[in-house]
Amino acid sequence: MILRLGTLAACTLLSLATAQLANAEPPADVAPPPDTGIVASAPAGVVTTPDGWVLSVVASDETQLPVAPLTTAVSSREYLVGGTFTGTVSGDGSTTLKGGTLEAGYQVGCGIELGQVRLIGSAGIGTSGSSLTGGLIPTGVTFPLSGTIEIHAKPGTVSTVTVNKKEFKKAPVRVTVKDTHVKVDGCVGQSFLRSYATLTSSTDDTDDVVAYYGVTKSV
Repeated sequence: MILRLGTLAACTLLSLATAQLANAEPPADVAPPPDTGIVASAPAGVVTTPDGWVLSVVASDETQLPVAPLTTAVSSREYLVGGTFTGTVSGDGSTTLKGGTLEAGYQVGCGIELGQVRLIGSAGIGTSGSSLTGGLIPTGVTFPLSGTIEIHAKPGTVSTVTVNKKEFKKAPVRVTVKDTHVKVDGCVGQSFLRSYATLTSSTDDTDDVVAYYGVTKSV
């Protein structure tokens, strides 16, 4: 009797453990959520100049959505991007500010770049026909092509795409990007995308530059 009760208890515990494992497993065939394009922004770029001015450049409301390229080529990458880039100059510097520029854009990285493509082989002309009165009258002409297609892949490269460069006389200065297409060709590996912005503040004798780089998105 004791042996039967022990066996029954063991079977019950095993059934409960199996049920718990089944409930813990994620449901099958659950599709990942669609990519809305929303990306987080990185911390602001900040610098204090030697003459006492504090330069800051930051981004907000960034979006980066991969879209199908118009060329439909597998080696093309295209993105629909947006965001707001703001530059400020504050503090109590010892020099007189003369304005500056705010440049905003995107950097596209490609794991492998498609290089030269060429055919190694031979091409010729072939004929086919029938014999009439000892002569050969061709009834078809063909151009046979044989050989090997050779592809020279290059190491990955980074392409910088400037969207806008705004000159200003007095900060703050802002550049807003909305539904702008960024495209790169010849990329056969994984691609990466990030935003950038550079703020330049000028005086009569100096230029001070601070840069912002967004969060990298891989596709």
